Amino acid sequence: MAGLVEGRVAVVTGAASGIGRATALALSREGAAAVIIADIRKDPREGGTPTHEALTCAGRFVQCDVSKPADLVAAVAAADEFGGVDIMVNNAGVVVPKDFLDVTEEDYDRQMDINAKGAFFGTQAAAKRMVEKGGGVIINLSSILGIAGSGGVAAYSASKGAIKLMTYSAAQSLAPKGIRVNAIHPGVISTELVTGDFGLPAEAAAQVFPIPMGRAAGPDEIGDAIVLMCSDHARYMTGASMLVDGGLLNTT
Repeated sequence: MAGLVEGRVAVVTGAASGIGRATALALSREGAAAVIIADIRKDPREGGTPTHEALTCAGRFVQCDVSKPADLVAAVAAADEFGGVDIMVNNAGVVVPKDFLDVTEEDYDRQMDINAKGAFFGTQAAAKRMVEKGGGVIINLSSILGIAGSGGVAAYSASKGAIKLMTYSAAQSLAPKGIRVNAIHPGVISTELVTGDFGLPAEAAAQVFPIPMGRAAGPDEIGDAIVLMCSDHARYMTGASMLVDGGLLNTT
């Protein structure tokens, strides 16, 4: 049986670790012809085999700082070796948890440059190639905090909210060119960004947040949702937001 993304070529930013790694591996399992791992590091934050070596399809690692549009253009161009990009997942992101009154200009710029600017120019770089191919799919990683803000991560929330509205704008612009653009909004996920950067142990998530499903998600559960949105099962979906949060946001 063919996979959900059989024969397609994907580029995933921030794919060395966490959700990006899980997404790359899921795309590989579901039949992708190749996956480009675009990240500033090769080694997973959580340890283990580098993602590009763990793929069951073709692929390679490309050094990529998503705050630099030229790096994003190069990452997308790397897909040409395998036939050109069909799927772009703008996943790379950072968070600097601080009270609103303590956020510095440096804190703000770092999160906006990597999260919002990275997704914007990643979308643009992929779309330019997809226009030449006649279509494609772009998925941007926002967050539940891009829908409902948080005073403890105000700049992060601002960057993720920017990703949401940029996604809708790009979807309107690119739909006539055969390109679908959607946003994924994860909730509490068991990744190093949550457990390390946010400082929230995954096992404590259900105690801290009223998650109806009673637990944090694994990164593979976000990766699977992304693959679904990339597949033809979602062929009439563009300019949409998919919440993958165990029911947290809409039931709080």
